[in-house]
Amino acid sequence: MDTEPIYVVKANGSRELFDVKKLEQSLKRAGASSRATEDILKHVVGHLKSEISTHDIYKHAFELLYKDEHPTAVKYSIKRAVADLGPTGFPFEDFVAEIFRAQGYKAETGKIVKGFCVEHEIDVVAWNDQKLIMVEAKFHNEAGIKSDLKVILYVKARFDDLRKMTFKYGRERELDEAWLVTNTKFSSTAIEYGSCQGGIRMIGWNYPPTGNLHDMILESKLHPLTCLVSLNGREKKALLDQGVVLCKSLIESPELLDVIGLTPEKKKKVIDEIEAL
Repeated sequence: MDTEPIYVVKANGSRELFDVKKLEQSLKRAGASSRATEDILKHVVGHLKSEISTHDIYKHAFELLYKDEHPTAVKYSIKRAVADLGPTGFPFEDFVAEIFRAQGYKAETGKIVKGFCVEHEIDVVAWNDQKLIMVEAKFHNEAGIKSDLKVILYVKARFDDLRKMTFKYGRERELDEAWLVTNTKFSSTAIEYGSCQGGIRMIGWNYPPTGNLHDMILESKLHPLTCLVSLNGREKKALLDQGVVLCKSLIESPELLDVIGLTPEKKKKVIDEIEAL
């Protein structure tokens, strides 16, 4: 007797057939062992019901992974942790700037720069001796929202205006690269247009296949503090409000945890979790 197909509900409300390979790949990408991956897949598949949300599948897999392989579970939760940087988007801009700094760039956020026709507010400006890069950081706090064709058209028009000017970053220079970075995905038409027109480097959570935002986060080892399970939502927000977005900032300045009122015992728990990463 054939089993009924299982449909899952994605973050944007759409339905699709459950694909166990997607769950397996996401676990392996986070570094889960073969044993843990096999156990989690068996447990999740055994408890599936049609119309289950992708969030519930993620939550279930995370809880199982957290019991066996804590540091790996934190890596597995990075996408959701980045989404939790919201809702204003400013912490995401700071996070993107930190990724550039980890690659040896100097970086500033929220800069007003003069284009040929009008002024523009640029989310991140990054530069070194070789390159000047300006970045539009498009943040979404829901996984199902994509940056679509309208976004890439808008961003390209802005950068076309900026390419006609020179800027004083390190030295007098022209813009070398324009980036559009989002923590979710691009629509297929946005990718098609960007690939056809060129001129803007598009970085999404899993686009392009290599060198995407997820890869950049893991390579730079910059974990957002929102991935920590030893901090509650109020404590994370208090740190974000102070401009703290990275776990490593708490290692470098543990007194930040005193400022938000953590007890010595909880402070040690947070530091231990970060060091386990």
